[in-house]
Amino acid sequence: MKRQLPPLNALRAFEAAGRHLSFRKAAEELNVTPAAISHQVKALEEFCGAPLFRRLTRALLLTDTGQVALPLLGEGFDRLAEAATGMQAHEDGPLLTVSVAPSFAAKWLVPRLDRFRAAYPDFDIRVDATDRVIDFARETADVAVRYGPGKYPGLRADCLMSEVSSPVCSPHLLEGPHPLCAPADLRHHTLLHVDWKLDDEAAPSWRMWLLAAGVRDIDATRGLRFNQESMVVQAALEGHGVALGSSVLVGDDVAAGRLVRPFDLSLSDPLDFSYYVVCPEAALDRPKVAAFRLWVIAEAKRQTG
Repeated sequence: MKRQLPPLNALRAFEAAGRHLSFRKAAEELNVTPAAISHQVKALEEFCGAPLFRRLTRALLLTDTGQVALPLLGEGFDRLAEAATGMQAHEDGPLLTVSVAPSFAAKWLVPRLDRFRAAYPDFDIRVDATDRVIDFARETADVAVRYGPGKYPGLRADCLMSEVSSPVCSPHLLEGPHPLCAPADLRHHTLLHVDWKLDDEAAPSWRMWLLAAGVRDIDATRGLRFNQESMVVQAALEGHGVALGSSVLVGDDVAAGRLVRPFDLSLSDPLDFSYYVVCPEAALDRPKVAAFRLWVIAEAKRQTG
């Protein structure tokens, strides 16, 4: 008997928006725009012939119809994920998928992968570089490295390392007509910024660092802006300015002398975030997951001493 179902994308959009009670958060989870979520939900409402949400000025609420449908859809997607996992479980092959942020992948993980391959030649790695927080129950990642508070319900999270942010630059900027000798000398140099996705004042910034350094006559907003930390680090390596660099992401370049820290003052993360290796508890006994987890913890200790 043929099933009469609405499009799967519309069901996913409604289920995510219903869980979060937010089109914006649903869009972040599904890696689409809020407008796309709204469009899919409207299409589903037209298919059902009934509204699923009450759209208020500052809130999104489920209608009675939406409240009845949401848990059933959630169970349905969980069953789909269970079925997909079951299909994969028959052959736990050598390919390990690791979900990481693009900058962490480029500046920390990738340069170390040769050591993993030397230690575990039977496993291959697929690096899934994304800023999106993945859902292990619904996606193919085996393990992830996340930057956050370490509270991940239902997952095993092991702390790898914390970070501090401090100015870094090419050694060439310590010379020339305006050498970097004191924080006030930054007025002669380009500031390199990361446009953080955090929509608040908590992320480390030049404004915070300059205030901590007692410098109040430099415009902390001027300079070049990038949406990835790895691009900020690359700009600093090319001598385009001074970056406020994460100790984790610039550690290798500083150790190799490609970057220098012209000043001693650093900023700790005010949110007390750290890097964690994360995986489902049930995955801990899988050989490739166990191997990567032990290896990445050892690599983090190797860097932090």
